[in-house]
Amino acid sequence: MISALVHSPKLLILDEPFVGLDPKASLILKKVMAQMCEAGGAIFFSTHVLDVAEKLCNKVAIIKDGSIEASGDMSLVIKEGETLESMFMEVLENA
Repeated sequence: MISALVHSPKLLILDEPFVGLDPKASLILKKVMAQMCEAGGAIFFSTHVLDVAEKLCNKVAIIKDGSIEASGDMSLVIKEGETLESMFMEVLENA
């Protein structure tokens, strides 16, 4: 992560960035990611930890078997009163 961030990129593409991190390192990474986005950068990351995605992301895409099943602004993809997890399960059942 340090080598990716040292050049202050405008875009990061990450695969499961929180796997293997302890809680402190995870919190630090979340703060760094938020600061990067506040500075005008963007982060594209994949994760199976849906509550982390729901808290951190403003846009989401759900992919099943290589096809995008749902995508858009988090506030539009998730129906009121639902979570990303419940919406994900609904997409899987209906796809």
